[in-house]
Amino acid sequence: MKLYFVRHGKTEWNLEGRLQGAKGDSPLLEESIEQVRELGRYLSDTHFDLVFSSDLPRAKKTTELIIESQKNKVEVTYTKALREWNLGKLEGQKISLVQSIYPQEMHAFRNNLAKFRAKDFHAESVYSTTQRVAQLIKTLKDSDAKNVLLVGHGANLTASIRSLLGFEPGLLRKAGGLDNASVTILETEDCEHFTLKRWNDTSYMDKENKIS
Repeated sequence: MKLYFVRHGKTEWNLEGRLQGAKGDSPLLEESIEQVRELGRYLSDTHFDLVFSSDLPRAKKTTELIIESQKNKVEVTYTKALREWNLGKLEGQKISLVQSIYPQEMHAFRNNLAKFRAKDFHAESVYSTTQRVAQLIKTLKDSDAKNVLLVGHGANLTASIRSLLGFEPGLLRKAGGLDNASVTILETEDCEHFTLKRWNDTSYMDKENKIS
């Protein structure tokens, strides 16, 4: 089974440098809508047997745009398991402001999640946010699906994917974060052990730029 993890397209709050989290949300940018459609065309030769999406609007819109290019339509399951990390009182705040007030905590969030003190912000723990995704993946164990699409969010997916690969909390951000409208592919035979096939792939954007 191959798991295709996609981060939602770029939003207004992404452009403004705000933390969106699990409760905040903002619309996709107009230019991002076409970019996600291009991602859908990039993935159009891959038939997805199952499609899961965060139930937050920015992820739902991204999912809808991607599956426009699917030759055989498949029902989408919207789930809270793929929601963005609940960042508590940080949600909606400008990243630059949070960085200036809590420099050590933001450094930990960006570089070493083992040191991120989620309770200080009434935020979700590293364990909680990654386990949501891990438990969803485990439900696929007895499925006959060959390709599964999962559309979610940057902070949650970055930590969750690296956790599935066996990395400790301190190393979950070691490879950096996931770009908007990127695809990361894991392969598994038992939904317990995973092999990374592709990380943070946005190569279709380069192709688009070369054509234009």
